[in-house]
Amino acid sequence: MKKIILILTCALLCVTVSYGQSDKKESRKNLTVKTWKTPVKGTKYLDHVTKYDAKGRKIEETEYTGTALKARCTYEYDANDRVVREVVYDERNKPYRIHKIEYNADGTKKRQLNYNTKGVLLSVREYEYIRGN
Repeated sequence: MKKIILILTCALLCVTVSYGQSDKKESRKNLTVKTWKTPVKGTKYLDHVTKYDAKGRKIEETEYTGTALKARCTYEYDANDRVVREVVYDERNKPYRIHKIEYNADGTKKRQLNYNTKGVLLSVREYEYIRGN
């Protein structure tokens, strides 16, 4: 059950980085965003930390529960600023899963290969794009 919760949490953390307007990326250069949570009855605590690089690309996202690390995900990019690798870490900050992402010639996602930390392929997620009439 714990692994299922961790996998679901990591899936939420490792969403594809969206490529918005260039001014949005400009404002994120070398930025760290901390999100704090305050329960109705309780003390404020750190919930998320998101870090961006000098190009405004998300390079790390960390989620906390109270004072403890819940999960972390790091992102690597290709020359076209597309996420090509995500490394998912567990609550002990140890690598847990590695996602390698491939793209079609038009820049859309082709597939995501999911590996364990020993390089064993666990699953493949393929993307299909269907245009309406």
